[in-house]
Amino acid sequence: MDSRSSAPLLLLISLISFASLLIKCHSSSSDELKTYIVYTGNSKSDEDSALSQYTRLLQRASESDAVPKSLLHHYKRSFNGFVAKLTEKEAETMSSLDGVVSVFPNRMRQLHTTRSWDFIGFPQNVQRATTESDVIIGVLDTGIWPESESFSDKGLGPPPKKWKGTCLNFTCNRKIIGAKYYNYAGSFEGEEMSPRDYHGHGTHVSSTAAGNPVSQASMLGLAPGTARGGAVSARIAVYKVCWSRRCNDADILAAFDDAIADGVDILSVSLGGLNDKNYFRNAIAIGAFHAMRRGILTVTSAGNSGPSPGSLGNFEPWAISVAASTIDRKLVTKVGLGDNRTFEGVSINTFDLNEQQYPIIYGGDATNTRGGFDGSASRSCSRGSLDPNLVKGKIVLCEGRNRAEGAFVAEAAGAVAQGQNSRDHGYSFPLPASYIDLEDANNIFVYINATKNATATIFKTNEEKDSLAPVVVSFSARGPSPVSPDILKPDLVAPGVEILAGWSPKGSISRIEGDNRSLQFNIISGTSMSCPHVSGAAAYVKSFHPTWSPSAVQSALMTTARPLSPWINRDAEFAYGAGQIDPIKAINPGLVYDASEIDFVRFLCGQGYSTRTLQLVTGDNSSCSVSAKASDLNYPSFALPTPPSNVTVSGIFKRTVTYVGSEKPTYKATVISPLGLKIQVNPSVLSFTSYGEKQSFVLSVEGSLEASVVSASLVWSDGKIQVRSPVVVFNSPQ
Repeated sequence: MDSRSSAPLLLLISLISFASLLIKCHSSSSDELKTYIVYTGNSKSDEDSALSQYTRLLQRASESDAVPKSLLHHYKRSFNGFVAKLTEKEAETMSSLDGVVSVFPNRMRQLHTTRSWDFIGFPQNVQRATTESDVIIGVLDTGIWPESESFSDKGLGPPPKKWKGTCLNFTCNRKIIGAKYYNYAGSFEGEEMSPRDYHGHGTHVSSTAAGNPVSQASMLGLAPGTARGGAVSARIAVYKVCWSRRCNDADILAAFDDAIADGVDILSVSLGGLNDKNYFRNAIAIGAFHAMRRGILTVTSAGNSGPSPGSLGNFEPWAISVAASTIDRKLVTKVGLGDNRTFEGVSINTFDLNEQQYPIIYGGDATNTRGGFDGSASRSCSRGSLDPNLVKGKIVLCEGRNRAEGAFVAEAAGAVAQGQNSRDHGYSFPLPASYIDLEDANNIFVYINATKNATATIFKTNEEKDSLAPVVVSFSARGPSPVSPDILKPDLVAPGVEILAGWSPKGSISRIEGDNRSLQFNIISGTSMSCPHVSGAAAYVKSFHPTWSPSAVQSALMTTARPLSPWINRDAEFAYGAGQIDPIKAINPGLVYDASEIDFVRFLCGQGYSTRTLQLVTGDNSSCSVSAKASDLNYPSFALPTPPSNVTVSGIFKRTVTYVGSEKPTYKATVISPLGLKIQVNPSVLSFTSYGEKQSFVLSVEGSLEASVVSASLVWSDGKIQVRSPVVVFNSPQ
């Protein structure tokens, strides 16, 4: 152990436990082709000879002479071998042949950095538009660390001609083409007055959206692999609106103002909203509205106040609201007791105790009575509540909800408002630590009290596969919208749990006082992390369709999203919206639900805003002589709120779809609805003859609710492309 050897270690009890789900495993057929690696050692033969050898081996192992095997890849520089598709029997035969060292399946190893892009089906070698470098993503956050490899401008040409931005107290390059900072509150908190990132959050967000591929990235060896953004060639414009954790509305609006004029295409805003009932008392809603008017799509984070219903922080219909989900990488931190029992916890622990056992004590038994504390404080390891003489050099078992409150135990760390304590995501700590569930904590508590010299160790975090992913994480804010419940929010879900991306070496890794580790990459969780995934995906779509409106890009992402299971995910569509993004499908959505400024103006009229107000907002002669119900906003999803007292439900939605393909297809509607609801589409067949053609339809819902929230869907299909929209009917007091 390092210099922290005399400090207490932290073992936290998680007060929320989850029931395990059983997964059935199905054995595959022995004649099914799988990808295998055939390792042949370190032959000194030339490449032609090696290839001839591989061909002979394949012929000898093949079960059929009619279908010759072919190499998928071969190794030739540091060692020799090849990759091929074989049956299980062929692999067994191959392993016994002369010259073969070993044969093994091409397994899914665990797991690689921003594994999130691979997890959602967006590989590094994906098709890219030549115009991707013309797309500019504006990021409103804590700034950026320009020296990060994620922001190298190697291979990039000059900024797009449309760019009008500047760099303030900052040296830009051809990747970071703009950088400004805002601080009207006047508190720089020790940071230099520049867009440079002293926190880390902004660097993390920017690199997730548009960072260059960086090989051999990791967090102190954890999650090694290639870190990359979604739109790797896109340009980044930085608008620093947050200093430490303070993000003022004045700064946010100033940044929107500049960004819109500067010429960005996408705005990525991983900042919390105020949940205001008035859209135009919300800086983000205002800024996003004006961005929409200028053809700029704003992507926002849903918020980290979940899982309570209606906890969304951003929900304006002219911007995308993104929830956070898990990926198939789970970070596990095990705790080993002196009696050889091991318990599984969660955290991001990069400290290695080398399995050494340390004395373990319960926080409630280490009360700092001289400081005036009692056991109710010390058992949760509150600041100053532990007696340093009793916890020195020991592991401490705490009943803590606040990770910072107990992080330094004997030396108070100072509280921070993280507030989440579930075991579906891990935190970093400035010392070895792990969250464990209540049952395991009780077993450890019994062990401490029953053993004279109780000891324990905390292992370094290990990566495991999460076969249930994607699941919406507990902290992710839920719908319905607190202002317009008949607009389904959030819109989408994207990876937001334990995401590795670029970091500022000046930023605290754990965000806990006293943690002085300086890293280039960090693993953190939040809807702040899911937001830039959608920003990057939106930039990717925009690169193929530079003339599309913000609503068209949003629609493409929503109607091609992969639906999640309402049985696994709490709150169904109010947790994940249309589903998990699929950027590759989104570049060819078939149909889009487009909406322009006038559509949103009519929506606002229907929400009770006056002509005078809207004319002030738009600066033109907008009128509420024609208004629209929220249910008629041309949105890619359908939400029908009903009073809890209603036995029956009834609703009508008017929509228009625009064809964005190159053929003359006919789309047919398919509705999947639960018992008790009758959902009809009229007309149910739409035929198109040209790009940009519009067709309208009406969706009607009638019946009764079997539960407080029921899920349905509408799918338009031409036999090749499916255009899916969620339909949600729910009880709402509003």
